[in-house]
Amino acid sequence: MKLWDKGFSIDKKIEQFTVGNDREIDIHIAKYDVQASLAHAIMLESIGILTSEELAQLKKELLSQSESIENGSFVIEDSFEDVHSKIEFELTKTLGDVGKKIHTARSRNDQVLVALQLYYKDNLKQINDKTKMFFDTLLGLAQTHKSQLIPGYTHLQVAMPSSFGLWFSAYAELLIDDVYVLNAVSKIVDQNPLGSAAGYGSSFPIDRDITTKELGFSTLKYNVVAAQLSRGKSERAIASALGGLCNTMSRFAMDICLYMSQNFGFIGFPDELTTGSSIMPHKKNPDVFELIRGKCNKIQALHTEMLLITNNLPSGYHRDFQLLKENIINAFEDVKDILDIFNYAIQQIIVKDIDLNDDKYKYLFTVDSINNLVVEGMPFRDAYQKIGSQVQDGTYQPDLGKEHSHIGSIHNLCLDKIRDKFPS
Repeated sequence: MKLWDKGFSIDKKIEQFTVGNDREIDIHIAKYDVQASLAHAIMLESIGILTSEELAQLKKELLSQSESIENGSFVIEDSFEDVHSKIEFELTKTLGDVGKKIHTARSRNDQVLVALQLYYKDNLKQINDKTKMFFDTLLGLAQTHKSQLIPGYTHLQVAMPSSFGLWFSAYAELLIDDVYVLNAVSKIVDQNPLGSAAGYGSSFPIDRDITTKELGFSTLKYNVVAAQLSRGKSERAIASALGGLCNTMSRFAMDICLYMSQNFGFIGFPDELTTGSSIMPHKKNPDVFELIRGKCNKIQALHTEMLLITNNLPSGYHRDFQLLKENIINAFEDVKDILDIFNYAIQQIIVKDIDLNDDKYKYLFTVDSINNLVVEGMPFRDAYQKIGSQVQDGTYQPDLGKEHSHIGSIHNLCLDKIRDKFPS
C-alpha cells in the first residue's frame, strides 16, 4: 500500500527501516491530509480534471474519513506506509477509478509538506492561546501577591528586596517575547506549498490560488523549489520558537523547585500536587516542576537536531526530511501538555509569609540605605563606603521601609501595561 508502488516487492528489512514510526506519528496530521485532499479535489474540478459528480463523491468520502479521524476510529494499519497511502486506499476502495484520480498533479512530497504546514499553523495557534492563559494566570497571581516581599538574589546570594508580584509578572512579561517569536514563525508556515509536487511543479494547468484560499493560507510559497526547500527551514524556525518558550518555563520551574526547598521556604503546594519518597516519609517532592524543567530542556535541544539533519542538503527532496517529522510533532504535543499542567499547578501555589527581619536577610536593604544617604545629600561613593564599613564592622541596621516607585519596580508593577503588551 504505497503511493510509489511500481508492482514489485521491496525487501522487508528495508521497508521497515524506511517507514520508521510514520504510521504512529501520522495520526497527528491525518485530518490535515484530508483537508488538503479536499482542497486539491476542488481545484482539480475547477480545471476540468474531475467532473462535478466525481468531486461530490470525493467530498462525501473525505468528509466520512474526517469524521472517523475526529471520533478516534481511524486506524493506519501496518499494511500501509503512511497516512497518505491509507487515505488514498480508502478513497479507491470506495470510489474505484474516481479515488485513483485524487493524486493527479501532486506528489507525496507536497502532500506531506502541506499537511505538516497546516498542522504547524494550527498548533502554533493552540500554543499561543495556551500561553495567553498561562500569562493571565501569572498576572493574576502578581496582582494577588503584589505586596508580599521576598529576597532577590544575584549569584544565589541575598541581594535586594523583591516581591512575589515582581516574580510572577517577570515571567509573564517574558512570555510576551516568546509569543512575538511564535507569531513570526506562524507567518513563515502560513504559506501554501501545495502544487510544488515533487519540487518542480506540474505540467497540469493547476490553480494554486484555489487551494491557497480553500486551506486558509494567507499566501503561496510561489517558487516550487522554494516550497520544497522550506522543508527543514520551517522546522528549524519552529524548534527555535518552541525552545524559547521552553527556556522561559524551565527557568520558572527551576525557581519553583528552589523556592520550595526548606532552605528557602518561600512557597508550597498542596500534598496532592507533590510526590513522596519510598524511604523518607517527610518528603514532598516537586516532581511535576522537575519534569517540566527536564522536558523543556529536551525541547530546547531540538533546534540543534533540526539544524544538523538539514544543514548541508542540496536543493530538492531527500528522505532525510522524514526524520524531522517525529520529534517536531512530539515537541508540539509536549509543549501543549506542559503549558496545561504548568497553568493548572501554579494556580494552586501557596505563597508563604517571609520574615525579612531574619539575620540571613539583614543585608537585603543595603542599597536602600545607601540611597537614603544620597537623598540626604551625601555623594553616592561616600554613602557606599559608609554602609560598606557598617557591614564590615557589624553595625549595619537595615531600613525596611523604603519604597521603590519607578516603572516596573516592586511598588509600581505596571501590570496593566504588561497586559496590554500581549500581542492580540
